[in-house]
Amino acid sequence: MTSEKIIQAISDGALDERFAVLYPDAPADAFLRARYINAIAAFAELYGGEGDISLFSVPGRSELSGNHTDHNHGCVIAASIDLDIIAVARPREDGVIRLKSEGFPEDIVSISDFSAPDPTRFGRSDALIAGVCIGFDNAGYRVGGFDAYTTSNVLKGSGLSSSAAFEDMIGNILNHMYNNGNVSYIEISKISQFAENKFFGKPCGLMDQVACAAGGIVAIDFEDPDSPVVEKVDFDITAAGYCLCIVDTGGNHADLTADYAAVPAEMKAVSAHFGKSCLREVNEDEFISSIPALRTECGDRAILRALHFFEENRRVAYQREKLASGDLVSYLNTVTASGRSSFCYLQNVYTTANVAEQGLSLALCLAEKYLSNVPRASAYRVHGGGFAGTIQAYVPTDYVGGFKALMDATFGDDACAVLHIRPEGAIKLI
Repeated sequence: MTSEKIIQAISDGALDERFAVLYPDAPADAFLRARYINAIAAFAELYGGEGDISLFSVPGRSELSGNHTDHNHGCVIAASIDLDIIAVARPREDGVIRLKSEGFPEDIVSISDFSAPDPTRFGRSDALIAGVCIGFDNAGYRVGGFDAYTTSNVLKGSGLSSSAAFEDMIGNILNHMYNNGNVSYIEISKISQFAENKFFGKPCGLMDQVACAAGGIVAIDFEDPDSPVVEKVDFDITAAGYCLCIVDTGGNHADLTADYAAVPAEMKAVSAHFGKSCLREVNEDEFISSIPALRTECGDRAILRALHFFEENRRVAYQREKLASGDLVSYLNTVTASGRSSFCYLQNVYTTANVAEQGLSLALCLAEKYLSNVPRASAYRVHGGGFAGTIQAYVPTDYVGGFKALMDATFGDDACAVLHIRPEGAIKLI
């Protein structure tokens, strides 16, 4: 379809039913049609409007439980959300990818010329594009060139995984454009992780990529990180009368690398005491009996973080069961318990390098005060990596307005994003 035909189809409401599923809180005629039409127009201006043009969407994600467990082969629950990156794309025959993301310079990647990691290009989006292409090729899938224009409302630095959504988008386009849509979301996720690890230079787990690509709520067991066990959990939080609120406290992420790195490092220092590579391999009873020796060898904070890991893994299993059975109240009770464990034992709510800045602590306190007066079950916790950034809260729909007003007044306009869980992951719309 040409750009003109797609724009006409969207204007006539051809995608309205799909939009209602993907974006339950956004009126199609007021916002979504315009968003897609503007993206198609921008593509046509850059690359021309003729030829076989397609539309793609990949959502961001929210971690629901399993805070800082995946790097020690633990268990997590995560979900796709109704913020996404959309792409307008068309194949080309010369093995070159030209991709313009709104607000950023165009990336031009010749697949044959960028076939190995280049440390001088770590941290760049063209390296991610190349890495996904090489990952597809290494796995025996077809790869080819394309032109693409992307626009995203997945908030950067908010723990919603904008980078994972971008990686998955490259895989999503290659999947449908050159592989008839036959590459599974698990394979796309693994290839995206490979690209981020090897070509982008960032060591990351697999949770973000899987949650963005899968759609809905997923429970993931990373006991074998090369073959994670992924189970879809069928529960509609929106239908139950709740919104998922993410509050960006505006904290400074600078100089937090050491704080983030210390969490897995201290957990693995504990596991090394037992000759194991990660805490998932350690017997908890043996760990408890060894605490006196571990205090001298690893320090008290490492022990507390290990205690968080063991308890959090059990919480994930319990929460998965409660969601699957429809027991939302029991689930929400353990969401708050997870947050308290992160605050008290994992200790990733503020950095000791700057104790004056405690936006997450303040947001959690305000959430507790506000939600304690709501006559329905609710929950709140630190979201994502922690130390700065965001908290997460499950707020009954009737009380979202007051919750958002409180958080926006404290942390700035639109600091509180009101989200819904999206049932579909990486997809082609047209």
